[in-house]
Amino acid sequence: MLNIPTELLRTFVKAVDLGSFTRAGDAVGRTQSAVSLQVRRLEEMLNAALFVRGTHRVKLTDEGAILIDYARRMLALNDEAVSSLNRPKVAGSVRLGAPHEYTASLLPVILGKFAQAHPAVMLEVACDLSKNLLARQEKGEFDLVIALHDGPELSGGTKVHTEPLVWITSPDHARHQQRPLSLVLAPPPCIYRNRVLHALSRAERAWRMAYTSSSYSGIIAAVRAGLGVTLLAASTVPEGVRALEERDGFPVMGELDVRLHMPTETVTEATRCLADYIAASFA
Repeated sequence: MLNIPTELLRTFVKAVDLGSFTRAGDAVGRTQSAVSLQVRRLEEMLNAALFVRGTHRVKLTDEGAILIDYARRMLALNDEAVSSLNRPKVAGSVRLGAPHEYTASLLPVILGKFAQAHPAVMLEVACDLSKNLLARQEKGEFDLVIALHDGPELSGGTKVHTEPLVWITSPDHARHQQRPLSLVLAPPPCIYRNRVLHALSRAERAWRMAYTSSSYSGIIAAVRAGLGVTLLAASTVPEGVRALEERDGFPVMGELDVRLHMPTETVTEATRCLADYIAASFA
């Protein structure tokens, strides 16, 4: 049975995350040519091309797209095992900012496992809209931010996930069939809100704002109560709601990128460790 060396996987992941063999080399302490040799060695071991050659930017082949998810999980398990056997070497505190929907749905499980692996790290978590989180990080309020990105208006960070967007409504009401369409949304500068209003404007579909809340739980409660429809990232859609599709008269809303942001000049070992753990968990 073939065993893949973790150092090759780590270089591969860094090249994908940083978008460049040169930057990946800086991150893992190797030259650009050494990174190229490691990638070539990995491709030869797997008998598969992982990157599309001849492009100006790093682009994965179909085989590379399959491997990246496995690589992240394998490295996360490797790092968790090493950390568990070398406690409490990673210590300190991390101020994490995340969108409301992630702090309520995915993060409790992810952060719970991280805390078990790194008990000497103290986590301080706050939730807000993505644009607000990034603005607050610029003021020094956060060491690490999970942010949703909608096109070029938000830039930077490391992409860790792509989220399909889903319309949802109450399974017990037919408010989504009424005109004008009743909406349940967060206030500006919510990315979901911006995407919904632009889509409805392009479709020349009448709408009304039925309920506004900056709280994920408040939005879900309003949707379940039949006050209107909303838009969410697929991984954050809870039980007790119904997804709406094109056959229901609702347009496909595309995707959003999930990116991690941390100030590289002041990043601590604890922050970097949490960032790697979150990236692997999303993958």
